[in-house]
Amino acid sequence: MSANAREVVLGVGAGIAAYKACDLLRRLQDRGYVITVVPTPSSLNFVGAATWAALSGRPVTSQVWENTHEVAHISIAERTDFFLIAPATADLIARIAAGRADDLLTNLVLASDVPIMIVPAMHPQMWNDAATVANVEMLRARGYIVMEPDVGRLTGSDSGQGRFPEVSAIIERFDAVTGNVRDLIGRKILISGGGTREDIDPVRFIGNRSSGKQSIAIAKAALQRGAEVHLVAANMDTSTLQDLNVTHVESAAQMREALAGTFESCDVLIMCAAVADAKPVRTVVEKIKKSLFTSIELEANPDLLAELGKRKISQVMIGFAAETSNLIESARAKLVAKGLDIIYVNDVSNGAIFGKDTTSGMILKRTGADIALKEVSKDALANLLLDDALRQLG
Repeated sequence: MSANAREVVLGVGAGIAAYKACDLLRRLQDRGYVITVVPTPSSLNFVGAATWAALSGRPVTSQVWENTHEVAHISIAERTDFFLIAPATADLIARIAAGRADDLLTNLVLASDVPIMIVPAMHPQMWNDAATVANVEMLRARGYIVMEPDVGRLTGSDSGQGRFPEVSAIIERFDAVTGNVRDLIGRKILISGGGTREDIDPVRFIGNRSSGKQSIAIAKAALQRGAEVHLVAANMDTSTLQDLNVTHVESAAQMREALAGTFESCDVLIMCAAVADAKPVRTVVEKIKKSLFTSIELEANPDLLAELGKRKISQVMIGFAAETSNLIESARAKLVAKGLDIIYVNDVSNGAIFGKDTTSGMILKRTGADIALKEVSKDALANLLLDDALRQLG
């Protein structure tokens, strides 16, 4: 099992409930899981590979004979922490129980030694058939977690036990299997987000492209895990946040003041905001006429993260670095110079990352192994950073 226990294979069987697994995938990503979808070949008649690839942000393979140079049934198995097979048809359950390996998913099941949770969905008569009952009993005896299907209406007018459970119920059970619990209760997390703006005149400012999406993902994840969260938000939309202490700021000076007032009482600082490096020496109260707008004299803003690093007592400090070249070297230097414990660096060339729901980059740590991420959700990154912060706290 990996150090972060977030890698999940979502196996999809060939049932009509396959379309519901699309929502399940999204909700799992919201919980911080990193998903590789492995559909059975027949399930692609219900939901195609392109849909799974778009939703997961990862390549989708269903047969062992695809991309054989990657030896997918071994390479995927080695990085996977948990399996969630949903929906699982009577046929898929029978093949797993028999130890068959006739597609990539069943090969992976045999090649893995991690917890496997199965969510059946089928017609009531198939669920209650003696063969299915025996296969489910066999799998449970081997240590598989097999949910009971719901009772309700299925396709057509049929009704009974066999319905795909509600997504919320599946996730609740899966969280119990993975140990994805409220492990930040009693911890105070201070987060900065968005991009600061430095006024030139009443209508113009110096700013940046930061949307604040990553800070919102971190705030939601920390709150969900039981932490007391304070977000210092610079020029960003926080309308989706509830039950959260938010301080709205505009400039670097305002953010400096807001962070300074609460830093000493926090356990973790996550400096996600993009703070303007410079500001105009003078801000004028009247709009500068176009004909007179020829140059701006600048002065450096204070380095907020470096200042807080000098006041650090026992806080875990996490920073972000947006670079266009020499990513690792620049981020490593920043990690040391500013007294950080963890830094996340990504390549923002040509406007990449800003405003998007996914991210690619590298988590660098003062202690522990670095983690490379490619096209994962910002929710997943949020939980990975919180995992590491918790380990640093002991």
